Amino acid sequence: MSGKTVHSAILLLVIGNAMAIVSDVFIKLLEPGTPVFQFAFLRCLVTLLLLLPLAGQLNRRALFAGFRVHALRAHVHLAGILCMVVALEHLPLATANAVFYAAPFLVMVLSVLVFRETLSTLSVVAVVSGFAGILLILRPVAVNWAALAALGSALALAINAVLVRKLPGQQSTVHTLFLNYLLILPAAGALAWWENAPWDSGLLVSAFGSSLFILGYNVTVLLAYRQVAANQVTSAEYTGLIWAVAIGWIGFNEVPDLYFAVGSAMIVVPLIMMGLRSRQRSQRVRQANPANG
Repeated sequence: MSGKTVHSAILLLVIGNAMAIVSDVFIKLLEPGTPVFQFAFLRCLVTLLLLLPLAGQLNRRALFAGFRVHALRAHVHLAGILCMVVALEHLPLATANAVFYAAPFLVMVLSVLVFRETLSTLSVVAVVSGFAGILLILRPVAVNWAALAALGSALALAINAVLVRKLPGQQSTVHTLFLNYLLILPAAGALAWWENAPWDSGLLVSAFGSSLFILGYNVTVLLAYRQVAANQVTSAEYTGLIWAVAIGWIGFNEVPDLYFAVGSAMIVVPLIMMGLRSRQRSQRVRQANPANG
């Protein structure tokens, strides 16, 4: 699976999204009362260690180029990890992941606020439908700290996605990931020290499993999007919700209700429609300019 064809890229994304859900499962299996800051620190440390074999891809002459943006993204990412742990500990696996899908809509809103971009009619419909779908899944009577944490995790993902455009263009994905986790460690370590929880060596297994599978997801995304236009395959990303429903149902006896089904459709369908619209636009451009295809 090289990712050089549309079919192989789609398959990579399907597998990758399954790996992301497995990463979530390691978090969901944490015992009640697990020291969250200690886990977050270990997860970031393990991820950085897993990235060390790829250190040859770092641009050492400009290792800390864009330091301020990297530092901001790192600390936003840490906040997102903490929110994600709280959400996954208290919400059904599929529900938490459905709320995480608020991130693309938040990216659209932030792009308007930060870069003064203009949303198309379909984008506006997608934003409204997506937030309405999230409200339907959570329902006002069910909104609690866990639900707010899931939204916080989605917001962190969106902020980091928008800030990517502020990073130096010549830096590789490995370089960005390496700096992200390197700059997280001091704050994560300080929070773990402040938490003052007894050392739990068992958390290393959970941290390693979660880190390994989320890195696997990042690798599949890198391979999938390197050779194929994003608009041709991005809809495969939403298979993550299917994996979340299936694993939640089989592994945790979490049966989704009608509210979840309708709300998820309100979130995912507009995103798929936007992907299809983008694909059609790209096809028209290639047909109008065959020499550039």
